[in-house]
Amino acid sequence: MLTPKKQKYRKAFRDRSTHKKKANNGFTLAFGSFGLKAKTSGEITSRQLEAARRTIARYTKRGGKIWIRIFPHIPITKKSAEVPMGGGKGSVEYFIFRTLAGKVLFEIEGVSKEMAQEALRLASYKLPLKTKFVEKIH
Repeated sequence: MLTPKKQKYRKAFRDRSTHKKKANNGFTLAFGSFGLKAKTSGEITSRQLEAARRTIARYTKRGGKIWIRIFPHIPITKKSAEVPMGGGKGSVEYFIFRTLAGKVLFEIEGVSKEMAQEALRLASYKLPLKTKFVEKIH
């Protein structure tokens, strides 16, 4: 799974704001011909990202090239069950990526449109937000 090698701070604050904004970078295809774009904002864990990547790789029979355009770098902490108040913040459990609507999550190249569309559709089931298939206009 994807985890950062080095961080400035071990634990981060939880972002409680609701993101109604759209992505102002990373909203166009940069590497591949086909992509999976987020239609809603949300948080994607490193496990969900890895599950989606595996689904794409498995469906395409590891043909073509896959780019993951996002990286989970925000640590999420959790305290164990039935622990009383106090005692500080919990330990880091997993990492997330907070995405805005319009951000390209995956790109794929070197496979047919039909295969890319189906692979990205299957991958979208592994993600907790609404997505859409996009292709590069030549």
